[in-house]
Amino acid sequence: MKTSALIFCSTAWSGYAFQSAPASRATFRASPLHETKADLEDLAKKLNPVIGYYDPLGLGGSRFAGRSDEFTVGFLRHAEIKHGRVAMAAFIGYCVQSFYRFPWAMTLDGASFPSLALSPPEQWDVLPFAAKLQIILFVGYLEFYSEISSSKGQPGELKHYCKGGIPGKYPSFDANPHPVPFNLYDPFNLHKNMSKEDKERRLLIEINNGRLAMFGILGFLSAQETPGSVPLLNGMLEPYKGEVMAPFQGDIDIILGGRSMVEAWHLN
Repeated sequence: MKTSALIFCSTAWSGYAFQSAPASRATFRASPLHETKADLEDLAKKLNPVIGYYDPLGLGGSRFAGRSDEFTVGFLRHAEIKHGRVAMAAFIGYCVQSFYRFPWAMTLDGASFPSLALSPPEQWDVLPFAAKLQIILFVGYLEFYSEISSSKGQPGELKHYCKGGIPGKYPSFDANPHPVPFNLYDPFNLHKNMSKEDKERRLLIEINNGRLAMFGILGFLSAQETPGSVPLLNGMLEPYKGEVMAPFQGDIDIILGGRSMVEAWHLN
């Protein structure tokens, strides 16, 4: 059943993932769309002309913390792009973990990677706490570096996305005091001569793929956590008895009113 679910979802993904945005190339602007609510509305039409601009909470014009439109729109755009990338990695990781197990030892004492008999959330649960911590710290470092590496006048200088910079653009590692052979984006410089129009077109495709991936990974987790909540996946995935909102369950237990965090959550 797990195989059927992943084949179904992967087929749906592949049919959409490589579709370019419907806007013609002539409509692309050379400058990034990140300044005003009007830019968001223009971008929304290019991403999905059927739905267009959808902002029921009015975040696009809210001016976070009394800051400018540029700050608010830059923050929102960067957040969506970043979450889309994380979701794409999670969706692909879920599929890979369901079918492939690394053949080498996972730990220094020779322990193997989790069995394929376990679902991806269950595989996470049985990881050693040190392994989980390494993953969290590595991702945290990437986040930290992206926020502080905009030092003026330094190699790899990048303007912050809330201050007129390009949302979604990750800084190079050129300013790192320790040599890093590859950058996170385009490590082999295959796209260094890409035109601005192509870069923006590919970014629109990436945003759409990221939105689809968010639905995909949440669908997998919802179907496992609450059987029947995703009709298309009924009977295809084994129920998960853990708690996806408590990734360190069993490693770190926060006590609330005499009960663990997970117990308190379920009581509410």
